[in-house]
Amino acid sequence: MDPRRLVLIRSGTTQLRRHVGSGYLVAPRLVLTAGHTLRDAESGACWEEIRVRVGHPGRGETLRTGAELIWTHPLDLDVALLLLHDTVDVPGSVRWGHPVETAPLRYEGLGFPLASAEDSRDAEHLRGVLPPLSSGARGLYVLDQEPAPDHRDDGRKAWGGASGTAVFCENHLVGVVIRDDQSYGNRRLHALPAHRFIQDDGFEALLRRYDGGPPRLAEIGATLPTARPAAERSAAEQEAERLLWSLLGGRITYAAHARALVRRLGYSVPDSHEVTVPDLAALVASHPRALPSLSTTLAPALTGEGERTRLTDVLTRARAGGLCLLLSLDEYEHVLELLRGICEEQPTLIPRAAREALRYVWLPEPLNRTHLCAEDLEHVVEHLESVSDSERVPDGTPPVPALLRLLECTAAALEEKSGTELRNWCDRVAARTGIHSVALAERRIDAGRWAAQRPSPLSRVVVEVSRAWTETRESYYCRITLARADGTHTPLHEAESAPRTPEEVARRLRDAIEVVADETGPAAVPHATVLVARDSLHLPVDEWNPGAPNEFVPDQPIGAEFCITLSCPEMSELVRGREREHRRRWESGHAGPLVVGDEPVTPPRLRRLLQTTHRDAVQVVLHGRPEQRDALLELCLALGVPVVLWDRRADCPADGTGLQQVDPTGPLAGLPDRVRVFRGTAFDDPETVPARPALVWEEHSLGPRPESLTLQDPHEGAHAS
Repeated sequence: MDPRRLVLIRSGTTQLRRHVGSGYLVAPRLVLTAGHTLRDAESGACWEEIRVRVGHPGRGETLRTGAELIWTHPLDLDVALLLLHDTVDVPGSVRWGHPVETAPLRYEGLGFPLASAEDSRDAEHLRGVLPPLSSGARGLYVLDQEPAPDHRDDGRKAWGGASGTAVFCENHLVGVVIRDDQSYGNRRLHALPAHRFIQDDGFEALLRRYDGGPPRLAEIGATLPTARPAAERSAAEQEAERLLWSLLGGRITYAAHARALVRRLGYSVPDSHEVTVPDLAALVASHPRALPSLSTTLAPALTGEGERTRLTDVLTRARAGGLCLLLSLDEYEHVLELLRGICEEQPTLIPRAAREALRYVWLPEPLNRTHLCAEDLEHVVEHLESVSDSERVPDGTPPVPALLRLLECTAAALEEKSGTELRNWCDRVAARTGIHSVALAERRIDAGRWAAQRPSPLSRVVVEVSRAWTETRESYYCRITLARADGTHTPLHEAESAPRTPEEVARRLRDAIEVVADETGPAAVPHATVLVARDSLHLPVDEWNPGAPNEFVPDQPIGAEFCITLSCPEMSELVRGREREHRRRWESGHAGPLVVGDEPVTPPRLRRLLQTTHRDAVQVVLHGRPEQRDALLELCLALGVPVVLWDRRADCPADGTGLQQVDPTGPLAGLPDRVRVFRGTAFDDPETVPARPALVWEEHSLGPRPESLTLQDPHEGAHAS
């Protein structure tokens, strides 16, 4: 990789720059990049003007010139060649490579992501690991990026502009970055492999013309890690070596296991190659599945109880120290194969099992959706490998991983053949890692109880919002749960998030609402209840805009897309008997609503109305001045009125006409949806429709919550078999 060949690409119209991308000079006048950086996403047409800057901005002189698109792939692969208006002579030439082994390779590249932009685009040194086995049916390379940006507050992609970055492994150009993968928290990119496009006749002809010869593709593989001098070894290598010596010290048979491990991980070594313990430690420190894979062949050879205990201890300490993952390479590949079949046949099963069986575990984002896609399985498995479900297990044996609990629940809900295969996989992993048979058996019993239950359907999303006053910008803490028809609640996101902007809260709320929408079906408009303190009833949560859900659908406020209502549970803590009055009004038969504001109404008069002529009223419509309205609103909530509607922007009783389109005194059941439709109209035409309706809608009590499953640990004192 030569920084002098780095290219910044700006494309658009003659009046306006519309897109930024990255590229790499592969010949004196040819730039390799991603095809989509040169096209209008809406029309598909190529931009009329392309300007480039060749060279690293921090490593000497750069050249600015124009360029034109001269080649795209005939099968619409996302790759292109630009022809520069000027010739750029850079010493050396590009070597093309094709990874052919299975061992992960180190990669690097230079690009211009939006995350690195301040006054102008700065170059970013991309680097990380390319795991060839993670390439799926689409034939793209996976790039696990080490330094990675956070998601942006403005909704724009932090990796925007990195498309077109040339990817290098072992000093060979092996691919081109074409997109990011937000499912992995902005830490994963995807690249189009070079071997898929350099043999195209058009591409080869251009390289012959401008570079003097065709591209030559070399097969490359990862270099087997070897031990550095003792003084230069990293802390991870030193710890790995200590653990391996405690396990292998004095044994003369480990060499065969080490050689089998090296080959299984995808490295090519001759039969005569001897892997020393320090070399093995270097491999363990660089490959997260090396130690579990070594233990797969080593465990059956350890016949003594003390040796087997040491292996379990080494695996436990290595996982705790971040030296390895839970699963060996074979176990990992096998479970992915099993789970892909489950995702195809029952895409809702695994997320449902995770939310119920792992309700106290911070779940990865794909499990917070109703349907799990096969392409998200790697992320889910790798996340849960590092999570244990308990600390209390027999005789100091390792805790049961959350992954095994989830798979036991999944197996319990499957047909006998599929369930047995998954349980057998769990048995083998537990035996290798030293997990107590009693501990796994109790998880299996719990799983059977869970599978026998019929979950109540989801009804709505409940989100608790509170202001983060210590933040300089407007930020909120939010806690999101799914409410079921039987009154139970299942946490969907972390118990208490970091402070979020209104836009970020709206995005999380939209994602949660879509989970409910998947289960309730397309007929019902999803409903979200926002829990706020009484001093936050004025918050315009319904106006918070999560941004466009995709590149085709325009953005709109969250309250125009879904039914967003408020609730103030704090009132029940402050007013004794409020819950009883709240329940009585719902059960009273829905008397006509009380409209307040046509004439001056004081708090004492409103209290008499709500306790006499409107004692059974479920709904109050509030007009009037804000300073009066706030006091009347709190009084309505204190007296157990479950539905209150008002206009946040109203300054006087006359402004009450702004809510007429909502039909505030119409059928109560349709009020939330009428408010939702009105919010959409106000968003489209804010000058003509100035009203901003706020709606408190507190659900009827659904009765006591049923007792949840007891997913407990084995009794203390159980003995290992």
